[in-house]
Amino acid sequence: MRDYEFGEYIFNLRKQKGLSQAELGALVGVSNKAVSKWETGEAKPALMQLKGLSKVFNISINDLLDYSTKQNKEVTKIVITGGPCAGKSTALSWIQTEFTKKGYAVVFVPESATEIILAGITRNRLQSDLEFQLAILKNQLEKEKLFEQAARKFVDANKILIVCDRGTIDNKAYMSNFDFKQLIKMMGLTEIEMRDSYDAVFHLVTAANGAEEFYTKANNGARSENLEEARKADSRTLNAWTGHPHLRVIDNSSNFEDKIKRLIFEISNFLGEPEPHEIERKFLIDYPNLDVLKEHNVKKVEIIQTYLSSNNGEEIRIRQRGDGSSFIYTKTTKQKITDIKRVEVEKRITKDEYLSLLLEANTNLKQIRKTRYCLVYKNQYIEIDTYPFSSTKAIMEIELNNENEEIVVPPYIKVIKEVTSDENFKNYNLAKKLSLD
Repeated sequence: MRDYEFGEYIFNLRKQKGLSQAELGALVGVSNKAVSKWETGEAKPALMQLKGLSKVFNISINDLLDYSTKQNKEVTKIVITGGPCAGKSTALSWIQTEFTKKGYAVVFVPESATEIILAGITRNRLQSDLEFQLAILKNQLEKEKLFEQAARKFVDANKILIVCDRGTIDNKAYMSNFDFKQLIKMMGLTEIEMRDSYDAVFHLVTAANGAEEFYTKANNGARSENLEEARKADSRTLNAWTGHPHLRVIDNSSNFEDKIKRLIFEISNFLGEPEPHEIERKFLIDYPNLDVLKEHNVKKVEIIQTYLSSNNGEEIRIRQRGDGSSFIYTKTTKQKITDIKRVEVEKRITKDEYLSLLLEANTNLKQIRKTRYCLVYKNQYIEIDTYPFSSTKAIMEIELNNENEEIVVPPYIKVIKEVTSDENFKNYNLAKKLSLD
């Protein structure tokens, strides 16, 4: 996998010095193409070249080596969630086996609710459900922090996969909205911070929905739900996570072994094994009825998107994404493979990094502001973007598992035409004209 982090480090040092790739190459005795490969993560400087870079940038050779080693440690944190009896225990075993083969050190964060209940801390022993959920959330947050800190110190692995058996947002599925807001307020957190602190979320649908004959309470001492309760819990859990930028739903449309294989495929795809890619289809639609969307558990996200100056045909953007009061910031690099498939690398950045990168904005492109409505329909993750420059049209994107997957459009959405292959409707080009016409 490319070392994008170290490449960006070299890129920023070069920019600070006001050097072109050719000028830097001449100073350290390599071609501009070699410098380009360093900055895109395709290659790393040899020791003699690192010595040259240390002189040019006035940085010690040890600092360069330390940064290279540190940044080469890739830590990804994902959530495996779902309704009761969805197959998580088996999934975790498969994840351990399959991703260890791929060179990952796999670290598991156990399910906090089950730990708490089996330890003897139950709802009826505490004064309120809020206290019970607070115990679960504190346990979850402490474990995730501890495990990630330890994982970053591993000396025997550079690729680390942290797998959370449920995440902090799972609490929301078992609480009233009022209590959940109280809970996160007590912890000094926001829902956006909690939900989007994970790199990806994979929801396994309960066996109670589509594989009823296999639903059982026998393999989990903390499970108490009957079939109908399990279905409702599954739906509440999926609704709680809807709005996350990388949510995938694994249903019961196949036998159980193939269900788990589909999960492994989705995780591999997200991790970029062999390379990261995104498959989606895009449609121009009539402006949606927002009242109808609200009836289908839609999640609203405000996005500000800015494109940066870039080379080598890459598309680089930064995003502010949130609910109006709390935001996360990301930087995404994309490269087109086919009309519906792109190599995509996304990394979380700090607010200060975001503000700094705004100085590198491509001044030929306008900043895009949009309101995104996220929902799940027939186990497909759908994102509908509305823009301030159009009151009659919007864009709908449906993320796919493969290029041949059949799509199902919700009946309350009116499609004007598919625009997957139409360059006019790429966000990059919308930033040139700010028009859906």
